[in-house]
Amino acid sequence: MEHVTRRTAMALGGAALAAGCTPVLGGEGAGSGGGSGVGPEFRPQPNADYDAWVAEFRGRALAQGISETTLDRGFRGQGFLPGVVDRDRNQTEFRRTTEDYLALVASEDDLATGRPRVAAERGTLAAIEAESGVDANVLAAIWGLETRFGTRLGQIPVISATSTLAWEGRRGRFFEAQLVAALKIIQSGDTTTDRMVGSWAGAMGHTQLMPTVYQEYAVDFQGDGRRDIWGSDPTDALASTAEYLRRYRWRRGERWGLEVHLPEGFDMGSAGRDNRRPVSAWRAAGIRPARGGALPDHGEAAIHAPGGPTGPAWILYRNFNVILRYNPSVNYGIGVGYMADRLAGGGPLTRAFGPDETGLTQAERRELQRLLTRRGFDAGAPDGVIGRGTEAAIRAYQEARGLPVDGRASQALLRALRQG
Repeated sequence: MEHVTRRTAMALGGAALAAGCTPVLGGEGAGSGGGSGVGPEFRPQPNADYDAWVAEFRGRALAQGISETTLDRGFRGQGFLPGVVDRDRNQTEFRRTTEDYLALVASEDDLATGRPRVAAERGTLAAIEAESGVDANVLAAIWGLETRFGTRLGQIPVISATSTLAWEGRRGRFFEAQLVAALKIIQSGDTTTDRMVGSWAGAMGHTQLMPTVYQEYAVDFQGDGRRDIWGSDPTDALASTAEYLRRYRWRRGERWGLEVHLPEGFDMGSAGRDNRRPVSAWRAAGIRPARGGALPDHGEAAIHAPGGPTGPAWILYRNFNVILRYNPSVNYGIGVGYMADRLAGGGPLTRAFGPDETGLTQAERRELQRLLTRRGFDAGAPDGVIGRGTEAAIRAYQEARGLPVDGRASQALLRALRQG
């Protein structure tokens, strides 16, 4: 596996995480609990300017209804986190292909992790769907993409993260609003400072809600008097995500989209999310479901074909756009839809993407990674995604063999590795 986290993969798909344009999502991290499992850059460090900002902020917080007691509780043990500033200034936002994105966030390993966890929550998911109208498998897929089905909730204290970013100032207004919301959540009794941990940018819980989004959309589905998205039980988080999608007008009983096959000679100029047409027009153009049957009609729809005329393609209905209100990356929306369909019992994509810019197919890229590791150059788990880990392994191999060192995957490199 590349040195690319699942949350970074969201950014690679095109979403600007926690930037104000995507209010729900926020960051990366593995596991839950306090901050003891994170590196020193994510633990409070002395910073006099930050301390002065916090002292000044207290007055603004009091004016917004936050009590002295809450401020004392909220900031106890919190502080400046240099790693948060570094992440915010250096988000990895180069684009991944849809193929790579799906390999990073919706792989067979991810599905193997998710299926038993989703099965254990089927009753809860069904109850949430019955009340909200939001597809249970879509909710489960968001859970999977956001925190790998609750196995990676994040460990960074939200008060420290949001106050650090508010002090840093690049997006100070946005993050001060998040900090105020986080303190109000503590004041309401929904959780405590110690339990309020999440991503580097302050996203929290099983489905990674930013504090302001939590305030507006979180629900107490269990009826225990608290809206708990941080504990081992994902019920309130899943229900809160359903409420978010419902409020953005998710249409009950309608699909998000469907894998389709494009006919020979299809006009690729008519593809694209902005070119929405009646389903009858797409039927007339020869668009057919990839696994047969009739093309569902849920109103106007668009065709998305990132792999070109012979690669995987999808028809996208209105509910796809609702998913994008959660995260505006098209790759994210495809990832959620694909994961949802797989969790519902659907099969893998019926068409391959073909060679990428290296000239290698995904199967060949996986073979290249396996061969590098076998030769003693660790490329990580063979996922077919050429990132920093694989590039470092390639450079080490090239240097050891006296080859020009460029770190690039290629057919020539694969042939050399096959020969030993």
